[in-house]
Amino acid sequence: MRIAIAADHAGRPLLDRVVEALQTAGHDPVLVGPAVSDPADDYPDIARAVGSAVRSGDADRGVAVCGSGAGVSVAATKMTGIRGAVAHDAYTAHQMVEHDDCNVLCIGARVVGSELAAELAVAFAGARFTGEERHVRRLTKILEIEATGG
Repeated sequence: MRIAIAADHAGRPLLDRVVEALQTAGHDPVLVGPAVSDPADDYPDIARAVGSAVRSGDADRGVAVCGSGAGVSVAATKMTGIRGAVAHDAYTAHQMVEHDDCNVLCIGARVVGSELAAELAVAFAGARFTGEERHVRRLTKILEIEATGG
């Protein structure tokens, strides 16, 4: 699976480990954010880069990393077609795909360490939407909210 990945300056310490873990698990992580840490970078730009790669089809899913995960989550979910969520545990990282068909994982580098971040990314990338009727029904409602703005 091709995974767009980016981090702002706060998330940068996790980036290399997450990329390595995804590669080891057989995925193709593609850096879509800044190649170096810059204290002036902004998490909305990171979220937009990841979300744009997913929306365009350049990536199947994305991982966005900031300090708490909240900022990139808020920004990413403003993009049509992006369903992103913060996960700081492995259950949420896979369940958000299996039940909610999320396509962007948001991680907080000031909340989790590099090994847990690696585990989260691999769980997220390895998960598949179940397609169960109840999940499809709920996803349809989410898409309706997105289409109507509320």
